[in-house]
Amino acid sequence: MALEDFLLDLIEDPVDHGPLLYLSDADILYNPRRRVAYEVRDSIPVLLPDEAKAVSDEEHERYEKDPLARPTGTKA
Repeated sequence: MALEDFLLDLIEDPVDHGPLLYLSDADILYNPRRRVAYEVRDSIPVLLPDEAKAVSDEEHERYEKDPLARPTGTKA
């Protein structure tokens, strides 16, 4: 199940406090600045820095070009 827009508007990276990219097909929230991905489990974002996974160069390119990627933190 996809995350609600309301929740996505509030989410930011717990380390650098910047926006993330939500990739619903991969069930992840991606930080392109730090090149780490956070899992979304059962529609719950797991934004724990210790559980973030490093992303390869190929994954980074694919995530950045995903036309369905939705930025988070768009509302104050």
